[in-house]
Amino acid sequence: MPWKECHVEDERLRFVARRLEGEKMAPLCAEFGISRKTGYKIFERYQDCGLQAFTDRSRRPHRQANRLPAAVEATIVRLKREYPSWGAPKIREKLRQCYPGPHLPAISTVHAVLDRHDLVAHRRRRRAAKATGTELSQPLEPNALWCADYKGEFLLGNRRYCYPLTITDFASRYLLTCEALGTTQETFAFTVFERAFRDFGLPQRIRTDNGVPFASAHALYGLSKLAVWWLRLGIQIERIQPGHPQQNGRHERMHLTLKKEATKPAAANVLQQQARFDAFVVRFNQERPHQALGMKVPADVYARSPRVYRGLQELTYPFHDQTIAVTRCGRICFNGRKVNLSHVFAGQNVGVTQVDERIWLVTFMQYDLGYFDDETCRLEPIQNPFGPKVLPMSPE
Repeated sequence: MPWKECHVEDERLRFVARRLEGEKMAPLCAEFGISRKTGYKIFERYQDCGLQAFTDRSRRPHRQANRLPAAVEATIVRLKREYPSWGAPKIREKLRQCYPGPHLPAISTVHAVLDRHDLVAHRRRRRAAKATGTELSQPLEPNALWCADYKGEFLLGNRRYCYPLTITDFASRYLLTCEALGTTQETFAFTVFERAFRDFGLPQRIRTDNGVPFASAHALYGLSKLAVWWLRLGIQIERIQPGHPQQNGRHERMHLTLKKEATKPAAANVLQQQARFDAFVVRFNQERPHQALGMKVPADVYARSPRVYRGLQELTYPFHDQTIAVTRCGRICFNGRKVNLSHVFAGQNVGVTQVDERIWLVTFMQYDLGYFDDETCRLEPIQNPFGPKVLPMSPE
């Protein structure tokens, strides 16, 4: 049987002791429920380290590849204060004399350190990015804020999962759409939101949680392709704090009613389930009175947004040195070199402008994303320009 979790060291000791007594490796490993590769590894570690071999080794990496040593960062700051007129290239060259070796930081890394310590004169001070969500508004007018989320998935009669994507208007409680989907992939979310925009116009803000497809934990600044599209349309983004669904409480309360009236029991297939959702939308908007609305129905309060959806206009940067399209893999090609940006910006235009000697700034719309130098062409992100409140491209 496999190692007993509460006596791993004792099991390893017994294993090695029996191996030292001359038992063969294959049947011994089979008895202990481990592979021969693991058996040889334990025995060889015992031969190299003795009794220390029976304790678990730390899985922490020996070094963090992208972390700058504290002494080097302190030296960069000290040099900038000693030579305030010097830029990142000169400071890096001076740093070469202090720390000779192959692991010299890139010019863009030096510039990012200076910016982080507010030592770049032309950069305005930015608020730190918040991992706990954005500021949340409490508007009273329809279409000032929409709320969106996926109701928890459930099994249909044909044993396939259904993921209902719902969108409501915050002020009027109007249920804009309830779409039965078979996945949370962003491709299908795009279709649902585009239909809602065509039918009801554009909201000023959209509030979601931090899950897929509304956000992406591994992308630059936590953005997703869906969020980038909203920004292009001039829609502000609000995100609730992780683990605090009550911050989207009105929407979650609607989900409770939806669950009781339209999913118990589940329909046989997605088409029948969508028919139930369509009937629920009509009933919820036009028949069900709400106490918060003075016993009115949402349809009596809601009105279509005056902001008409017309798709996306071409994005240009007349005040930047170059306008560059991001490739499908999330890169920009700059003077024959490739600079990794983020896949969420694929197909979008970004502006590139020189801000210092050999230092370039990448901008999306009016948001500065980060620096890169023409030596390494590696983007060094700056403090999150989208937090704590994500702003639109224009107030229209």
